[in-house]
Amino acid sequence: MNTLQKKDLQYIWHPCSQMKDYETFPPIIIEKGKGLYLYDVDGHKYLDAISSWWVNLFGHCNPRINNAIQKQLNNLEHVIFANFSHKPAIELAEKLVKITPKGLNKVFFSDNGSSAVENALKLSFQYHQQTGNPSKTKFVAISDAYHGETIGALSVGDIDLYKKIYKPLLINTYKVQGPDCYRCPYGNCRETCNAECFEHMEKLIIKKHHEISGVIIEPLIQGAAGMKIYPPIYLKKLRKLCTTYNVHFIADEIAVGFGRTGKMFACEHANVSPDIMCLSKGITAGYMPLSVMLMTNTIYDAFYSDYTNLKAFMDSHSYTGNTLACAVACETLKIFEEENIIEKNKEKSKIIKNCVENAFNNHPYIGEFRQLGMIGALELVKNRKTKEGFDWKERVGYKIYQIALKNGLLLRPLGNVIYFMPPYVIEKEDIEFMVSTALKSINTYFRL
Repeated sequence: MNTLQKKDLQYIWHPCSQMKDYETFPPIIIEKGKGLYLYDVDGHKYLDAISSWWVNLFGHCNPRINNAIQKQLNNLEHVIFANFSHKPAIELAEKLVKITPKGLNKVFFSDNGSSAVENALKLSFQYHQQTGNPSKTKFVAISDAYHGETIGALSVGDIDLYKKIYKPLLINTYKVQGPDCYRCPYGNCRETCNAECFEHMEKLIIKKHHEISGVIIEPLIQGAAGMKIYPPIYLKKLRKLCTTYNVHFIADEIAVGFGRTGKMFACEHANVSPDIMCLSKGITAGYMPLSVMLMTNTIYDAFYSDYTNLKAFMDSHSYTGNTLACAVACETLKIFEEENIIEKNKEKSKIIKNCVENAFNNHPYIGEFRQLGMIGALELVKNRKTKEGFDWKERVGYKIYQIALKNGLLLRPLGNVIYFMPPYVIEKEDIEFMVSTALKSINTYFRL
């Protein structure tokens, strides 16, 4: 263990970690990054196959984004966003309204994904309180949902690893059985699926709509649940039902937005527009903390009044609308447009699919490879026929992750799921290395 590692463990408590693990597997100290690769202080390099927690879109130390942040830094770093504004925020808001689904016309800034979710819940709740529906106080989420780790966000989540200990603190919300296409109880495949599982959501909203403020959902891919992918028709049905019963459709596109699914936003696959949309992560290509909440004019107008009526949305964060972050986000969107990223990604996603299918064909411990756009996931199973997974205490994914790091590949697992979510600058030879090294690491663990 080097000096920096020792100091790290002396002073730092890392996220999503059991710190005792670090005694035998100390933190890797990264010195620099360039493109797809991270370089540690000992000279080892790692292909970042997970975009550093799903945020990095265009590679580390991207020259265009570096220049954009340096240019902004020389003019203005930050200013209070109440009664003040600045060009990067105005430009970004205008761009977001133009590219997001139709009807999302107003932008509210914050600084991280959980905050955007909290704001969405508060906004929906307050809207109904101010529009004659005070009984609409609850929210609905689907099984295995993940929306962040602050109290409100945890309340609409459904992964015990993150929330179980905090249940006495959490807001009472409805959870309904969501899609589970790999282990579908209806026996359907994704290509012909009519989302029969939507019946659970439908029954609840029909019965309880008078007390439901909104439904929050990760469109098409449930990330922390293990990259569970479900068909667009589920979103179509949800949009129709929410409209019928005056329930807000809240789309959490924090992880799946900005080109990850093959379209700019996952809701586009279903051709639906939510009432509220939360965005973060890739919005600044991994450079700066920033999130936004977009909403319809209908919602915005319910808060517009004389100050004496106190209908204002009283939410603020010190770094709301941060100037540097907004400048980076503007450059991120320019890269999408000027470098034709969405179309290029379509070809790259095909290469990933072909490489994975060729490498893992009939692998005895891979139950399924599922993919949507630039997100691909391998589900590890004990038995392919029964689809029995490994006990979480075995930590199979974590052990494969450790092996992969020794092989120069960063693959942080989600339980029994190994996934690929690389930066968009990845090329064919990098994809081949990523997939072949994942295979090598998995085979090493299983001694194949």
